[in-house]
Amino acid sequence: MRKQYSLFLSTITCSLLIISSLNAQIYRPSAAVEERVIKLLDKMTLEEKIGQLTLYTTDWGSTGPTIREGYKNDIRSGACGNLFNSHTVGFVRELQRVAVEETRLKIPLLFGFDVIHGYKTIFPIPLGEAASWDMEVVERAARVAAIEATAAGLNWTYAPMVDISRDPRWGRVMEGAGEDTYLGSRIAEARVRGFQGKKLGDPDAMLACVKHFAGYGASFGGRDYNTVDMSERYFRNYFLPPYEAAVRAGAATVMTSFNDYDGIPATGNKFLLTDILRKEWGFRGFVVTDYTSINEMVNHGVAADEKGAGELAINAGVDMDMQGAVYQRFLAQSVKDKKVSMLQIDEAVRRVLRLKFELGLFEDPYKFCDENRQNAQLLSAEHRAAARDVARKSIVLLKNNQDVLPLKKSAKIALIGPLGDNKSELIGNWNGAGNADDCVSLLEGLRNAGASATFARGCEVEGGMSKDDLAAAVALAAGADVVVVAVGEKAMMSGEAASRAEIGLPGAQSALVLELVKTGKPVVVVLMNGRPLAIPEIADNAGAILETWWLGTEAGNAIADVLFGDYNPSAKLPMSFPRSVGQVPVFYNEKSTGRPYDPNSKWTSKYIDMSNSPQWPFGFGLSYTTFQYSEPKPDKTTYKKGERLRVAVTVTNTGKRAGEEVAQLYLRDMVGSVTRPVKELKGFQKIMLEAGASKEVVFTLTEQDMSFYRHDMTFGVEPGEFEIMVGGNSSDLKRVRVTMTE
Repeated sequence: MRKQYSLFLSTITCSLLIISSLNAQIYRPSAAVEERVIKLLDKMTLEEKIGQLTLYTTDWGSTGPTIREGYKNDIRSGACGNLFNSHTVGFVRELQRVAVEETRLKIPLLFGFDVIHGYKTIFPIPLGEAASWDMEVVERAARVAAIEATAAGLNWTYAPMVDISRDPRWGRVMEGAGEDTYLGSRIAEARVRGFQGKKLGDPDAMLACVKHFAGYGASFGGRDYNTVDMSERYFRNYFLPPYEAAVRAGAATVMTSFNDYDGIPATGNKFLLTDILRKEWGFRGFVVTDYTSINEMVNHGVAADEKGAGELAINAGVDMDMQGAVYQRFLAQSVKDKKVSMLQIDEAVRRVLRLKFELGLFEDPYKFCDENRQNAQLLSAEHRAAARDVARKSIVLLKNNQDVLPLKKSAKIALIGPLGDNKSELIGNWNGAGNADDCVSLLEGLRNAGASATFARGCEVEGGMSKDDLAAAVALAAGADVVVVAVGEKAMMSGEAASRAEIGLPGAQSALVLELVKTGKPVVVVLMNGRPLAIPEIADNAGAILETWWLGTEAGNAIADVLFGDYNPSAKLPMSFPRSVGQVPVFYNEKSTGRPYDPNSKWTSKYIDMSNSPQWPFGFGLSYTTFQYSEPKPDKTTYKKGERLRVAVTVTNTGKRAGEEVAQLYLRDMVGSVTRPVKELKGFQKIMLEAGASKEVVFTLTEQDMSFYRHDMTFGVEPGEFEIMVGGNSSDLKRVRVTMTE
């Protein structure tokens, strides 16, 4: 299966992957920490307490890291207790020195940063990692990111983003795990484990921050920062579970979202931050806002001014104000006006101080400031090897007509397209402290593999296509054995504030691909992008298509591994790819209507100009081999409520090479007190099979898997008939029915 690195990667996996039973439970401060927090709190003035609830940013200019005028004095006076965007050991050490040597109480700072998919060694974007359907891979990527980030002075990351989204127009789908609640929950747990490591207080463990709480991925029209409106039942069934999974995995902090929920902005929403997060789930960490989201509640129209917005936030359960300075400017007066109680202030401060003690910052404020460690860890050979392995496991083979792939290294390859010899876009958006110069381009990857490849740009990512560029590309293709076309988005076309109304390939890229198809040469399209794209003409005409997302530092090498078959692709889509933006939102676990889709009847729920189905469904992904599924066999067809149900299926590799398959189990509740989805993912297993080999895969379903928010809004199961579906994607499934009795 692995022709490269197999022994090396098995070794570094053992050293990098830490799966901790300690993190399999909700974060709880120790009694010793609680005692120290109480003693320190007794010494603090109101202004110093508010300082612990204040978070400011530093900057990174062309000359290096800088801090804004006045912020350093705020640290000295105790008016700012936390910073973000401050990284590298020298910069962090100096700022921490000010906090612990020039302030009255010597309280150390927290240092946060958006370590989204790597710090210096950049891994695939989270949506790409999710395509691996491999929790060890996802955890390993977060573990490496934490090792590097903590080596560079950081102790807090604003990840994982666990927002479920069914709308690829929303740019921030790149930061999440896609459209499914179950997959998203498992990935949320894995990323928390990876970031926080074996235990908080270890030198390579950093605070995870679950974001954005809550419902951010359901914004109207896929527009960032927009309104969200849904029923509580829908919210609890499909959007809340990944946040809860992350909290129960031990996540230490939570970030509020920009949107409203039920008419109240999340940053001022007591139902979310107190009733659900703290009372229902028992969360004991602290809540931080997103950037200036307290201030923005004035624009939302729920507060007349920023002072009122701050009062709404603190009373709802927000502990820390990111960058808005509302708490620093107004909270003391709000206490005097009796709009905010000292009890509320003290509880918020306790939550922040607990985690500073847990990290060991009071014992050693400079524990994350070791120059030798920074030099040894960043972009190490081990980390680059891990990034390459995660990257190739994130690549989805969408089409492979007539076995165009894998390519022979002896073939004469024409590499064409604006992203073929690019590095800056391949590390993607939210690329931490990554440097494009450290990235391996696709052209370099092909040549590193020993292939003969020549390059022509053909066109730019955006804009038109000149006759000369097209002619050069066509001429290059005509003289080659195979054409590889690298097309997609620029890094800033997906991510925050990067929603797109049209989600096809930008500019003339589609036209370029279709012109190359006309040459008659086999055309392999390599997509590099941050979201699902609508590319029906390319889907119909290209010989092979690889979805490679933005793969990070080792992108070119990883893509070459798959193109040449040194790694057999195993990834599956975590999000459906529409045929047209007009289908959006399109997702696999929709509900049946009173008039379900019937292609032979006009009067059913469908389009008259296009199929209801997506171009490629959730869970879809091809391999260089083929797999066959037996009929699923439950251990009993009738069972009692509370019993476990075991479902076995045999998967056979019917092809000629070894490969990995993700066996997926879906469930449908046939009759409920409220409408239920036509299917829901409830289990998956990734297995390796040699050519011709078979393996029995066993899934165990519990009452929890059958439960939902019922008509009376209680959570539980309703006995009756269930359909169990097993297969290699959400569309191509074998089915069996079972009955649960009381």
